[in-house]
Amino acid sequence: MKTHRTLSPRQEALAERNLCIAVAALRAPDEVRAFFRDLCTPAELQAMADRWAVVDYLKQGLPYREIHRLAGVSVTTIGRVARFLGNGNGGYEVAAQRIEEAKGNPAAKRVEATRHG
Repeated sequence: MKTHRTLSPRQEALAERNLCIAVAALRAPDEVRAFFRDLCTPAELQAMADRWAVVDYLKQGLPYREIHRLAGVSVTTIGRVARFLGNGNGGYEVAAQRIEEAKGNPAAKRVEATRHG
């Protein structure tokens, strides 16, 4: 991660929080897509999309090699996503849960993030 020599840790945290507030203010997937396309390079956006695809494959219980074949991401990336899915900040799990709820999946149980960053 890039360090800003002129920003204090508090200013860095505030900038991250402001970004999160901006994303949370968006109301539709098309708005989020437009925001991310403005904010990120194509490579950054693709990396995020790849990681999100890995979450679904991991939740399906697929082996890493199969996920690598399907998603085209490295086994190292898959391991990193798996680590954060299991022991991260809870963001992957909350997002996946909300998508299941939106689909009307009655088996979906409520999961809350236990840690906030």
